[in-house]
Amino acid sequence: MLLRAFRSLMPKEERFIDQFVGQARHIVAAAVALEAVMDAAPEERPQRIAALKRVEKDADHIAKDAVRDLHRAFITPFDRSDILALINALDDAIDLMDEVPRHATLYGVERVDEPMRQFVALIHQQANVLVELMPLLGAIARNADRIGPLCGRLSELEDQADDILRGALQALINERPDMIAFLGRRELYEKLEAVTDRCDDVGDLVAGIMLDHV
Repeated sequence: MLLRAFRSLMPKEERFIDQFVGQARHIVAAAVALEAVMDAAPEERPQRIAALKRVEKDADHIAKDAVRDLHRAFITPFDRSDILALINALDDAIDLMDEVPRHATLYGVERVDEPMRQFVALIHQQANVLVELMPLLGAIARNADRIGPLCGRLSELEDQADDILRGALQALINERPDMIAFLGRRELYEKLEAVTDRCDDVGDLVAGIMLDHV
């Protein structure tokens, strides 16, 4: 209790909240860019993939700046290990989306099926939740009533992604495609589902931080 009161009186480095918001907005942009890749005609696909890569590179700059600032900061809004974990989880979500088109090309997967579109739709929903959630970290105790439900929403969407993954894998097994096609589609499903895992990890981290501040 005394430590919490002492920390509340100390000046803090608030730039991390802005960086988290920036990362969340880039997750939205990456989801939009990935949808554009999936919707593109074959001749347009390289241009759409390049646009997704630009989003990933911009987001990577934010993550690197945040890590640099963390090493330089004297007082942080909350525990340093939590800040680093948030930076990494947000960055991982974008990195995984950036990997999807490259793996599709590697395995020769050209057809975008319904489970893939469902995954991206869920990712887009989670990204919108993250954009709403990240600014609330600037005043955790005051925003606790809003933070809890948003973290819960991230988990609900991740649960839906788990269901989609199970159904997609079962359908893939029943379809019995050739080995390369099987491996390629399975890996794409799992990468897309992993994005929802990382977004849910952000929610779990924020929920834990909230418990330390309320």
